[in-house]
Amino acid sequence: MALVIFSHPSLVNAQNQNSNIMENKKLIRQGFENWANGTASFFDLLADDLQWTITGSTRLSKTYTSKKQFMAEVIAPLNDRLSKKIVPKVSALYADGDMVIAIWDGQATAIDGKPYNATYEWNMQIKNGKIVKVTAFLDGIEFSDIMTRL
Repeated sequence: MALVIFSHPSLVNAQNQNSNIMENKKLIRQGFENWANGTASFFDLLADDLQWTITGSTRLSKTYTSKKQFMAEVIAPLNDRLSKKIVPKVSALYADGDMVIAIWDGQATAIDGKPYNATYEWNMQIKNGKIVKVTAFLDGIEFSDIMTRL
């Protein structure tokens, strides 16, 4: 007697979706761990045609339409103002579909010796192992202060 097992298409799709959700969450978790350990840049996960939106009313709040633009206009100038680079500490990661939400705190030291401590929430859309879209919420006062003070 042979046992025949049929898989319902919706069950297979749900299993594939759950697998993708877990892979995306793992990718982001590993990216933050590598950043915190100093073994890789989190920003290596960004797609070249990335769309990154900084919310709020800082002078840098807008949508950046490429990795190159975002790195040149935001990350490089921020890093230039830091004597000790940001070390992230993730407090929560949530994933659903192709979205991963990270809530994290960053601690650093500015070149004038003052601390830079900020809390972030990044809502990231993942496709093919790359971050393609981000909506970033951050401490606008802390961010604006370091970007204008130095």
